[in-house]
Amino acid sequence: MPEIKIVTEVAGRICATPVQVGGTVADGDDVVVVEAMKMEIPVPSPANGTIVSLLVKVDDVVAEGQAIAIVAS
Repeated sequence: MPEIKIVTEVAGRICATPVQVGGTVADGDDVVVVEAMKMEIPVPSPANGTIVSLLVKVDDVVAEGQAIAIVAS
């Protein structure tokens, strides 16, 4: 099973993590939600699979292009 790193395209603060390690996601499902400039921006999964690792938690500050999770497809 190939592993895919999911990265955020915006810098901001993690305000929600609607998935858990070991949970399954479908292509387009929200993995985390980033708050940037008072907007909530969901970061979707790029493929169907299982969440192998969440690299962030709620209230973490992330940079643009930072890896936030790993999904095995």
